[in-house]
Amino acid sequence: MPSIFSYQSAEVDWCEGNFEHSEYIAEYYNTISNISFFILAPLILWLNSPYKDFRPLPVCSLALMEICIGIFSAYFHMTLSYAGQLLDELSILWGMSMCYAFWFPVRYFPGFIKNRDQFMWLVLLVTLFSTLMSFVRPALNAYALNCVAFHLLYLTVQELRQCNNSRVHHLAGLMVFWWAVSIGCWLGDKFLCSWCQQLGFCYLHSLWHVFINVTLLYCATLIIYFDVLYESPASEPQLMYWPGETSALALPYVAIRKPQKWC
Repeated sequence: MPSIFSYQSAEVDWCEGNFEHSEYIAEYYNTISNISFFILAPLILWLNSPYKDFRPLPVCSLALMEICIGIFSAYFHMTLSYAGQLLDELSILWGMSMCYAFWFPVRYFPGFIKNRDQFMWLVLLVTLFSTLMSFVRPALNAYALNCVAFHLLYLTVQELRQCNNSRVHHLAGLMVFWWAVSIGCWLGDKFLCSWCQQLGFCYLHSLWHVFINVTLLYCATLIIYFDVLYESPASEPQLMYWPGETSALALPYVAIRKPQKWC
């Protein structure tokens, strides 16, 4: 029986040809495209430094999980090992669970949950159960993780219905656009591989890595904005873009006009 760390022992293989550019890296472009995770993590911290000053744990934890996801995803695509596959998928699972634990709006808590601490314990139990179940059918893990996006989209719609800020609606629209582009690349690589091979372009999954990080930047900014708005409205959060809104590479962030001491 091959080791779980053996090359190509994973249950999944993406469209990119294996070992075409290196004898040590199975999927070369799928591996190096994970650099986008390492770019996103410090970018979120830098752009939202005022928020980090008041709630360092959530945003620093997010940056740390982004780095972990980047490391494990690169390891998976480099080796296509079973261990790499599980580490990649479980890091995403725990990263999403961490975001739910820190940022899920209180008003959406189940009726039997009384406070944030209880909700964190619930999230931990669900995550531990999901972690164990992920070993049952690893090939289904990626589909289950992508389905979480539909719940996030539902929450976004619910929040936008109560928000009249046009800048927030614009940011949410950009987030949904980039998510659609990202998931399109993921599905295309998964189900249209033969067509991609005919075109000589088998790198949609590497584009998924890049575009999903663009999506996460917009998503994180939106989450931070609503967190400040509901937890400390006197801080007067405002959506801004660096270096400017007219820039070809406008990066969103949350400016806090009247910083308050809150936790």
